[in-house]
Amino acid sequence: MIDLKKLIRPNILELEQYSSARDEFSGKDGVFLDANENPFGQLNRYPDPYQVNLKEKIENLKGIKSANIFVGNGSDEVIDLAFRIFCNPGKDKALTFIPTYGMYAVSAAINQVELLQVPLNNDFQIDLKKVEPLLKDENLKLIFICSPNNPTGNIINKNDIISILKKFKGIVIIDEAYNDFSENESLINLLKDYPNLIISQTFSKAWGLAAARVGVAYSSETITSLFNKVKPPYNVSKVNQLSVIEALENKEGFKKNIKLILEEKELIKTEIVKLPFVKKVYPSDANFLLIEVKDADLIYSQLIEQKIIIRNRNKQIKNTVRITIGSKGENKLLLNALKNIK
Repeated sequence: MIDLKKLIRPNILELEQYSSARDEFSGKDGVFLDANENPFGQLNRYPDPYQVNLKEKIENLKGIKSANIFVGNGSDEVIDLAFRIFCNPGKDKALTFIPTYGMYAVSAAINQVELLQVPLNNDFQIDLKKVEPLLKDENLKLIFICSPNNPTGNIINKNDIISILKKFKGIVIIDEAYNDFSENESLINLLKDYPNLIISQTFSKAWGLAAARVGVAYSSETITSLFNKVKPPYNVSKVNQLSVIEALENKEGFKKNIKLILEEKELIKTEIVKLPFVKKVYPSDANFLLIEVKDADLIYSQLIEQKIIIRNRNKQIKNTVRITIGSKGENKLLLNALKNIK
């Protein structure tokens, strides 16, 4: 049995949560003279600090109780708060599997936490033999698993994740930012069996709200309450909350856009493999393709000259580029540009 209290930084356990004006009075009617707000304007009032209306929509969408939902300023806030809650600076460690999303390393560095980086195998899957000895380290508090992974695009083997959950006594965070593009189900159903599990998702990708910066973490009530305790009081603006609520009302539009993106992905994959400088197109469960080419730096620079911007991943995976799936028009311009590569 995992004792979550032993994983939490002592100062976080003792922390007295900031009490905002909206904590002390949550009613909707009245003359509000409690929060030093300007009485004039359309956006003059502070937003709901706990995003109650938005969480009700997410609860209906995911079948997860509001008490198990944390809404953050993008998934990056979820990542940062996890370090701040569970890792003592200069003492504790976190672990992830490379190549993967770069913010795990950035947040680790900011919070002065050593990040162990275990390479994925040739199929971009976890090598359990390399991981299991590390799980015994008492100072290892966090494990980040990105699935579908960025920049490789593949789903991480579910059985390997479960194996880690069974053996690890710390916190496991599964970053499912791209899961809506995948035929594989979310691992949210594992939450009931593993109190040390956090599932992170976002409205930036499949829901098309990258500018709104709204991320979500699903976890036990204990962990959710810790996130709410440590976050800034008004971490998600009213404008951004409303933008997600509006998007959630248009589920048919959401499904239509996903279908178009996945169809375009297959079309691009079919065309790209025909190009002479393309060596491999990796399988993808996301809205992007990782492509091995003969000279990634050359491909990247020549596309830039044609005003087509992709991501050069040469430093992470030798001679690879990552291409996001755009609209039909954008994808046509991409393919034409690629055909002009010398």
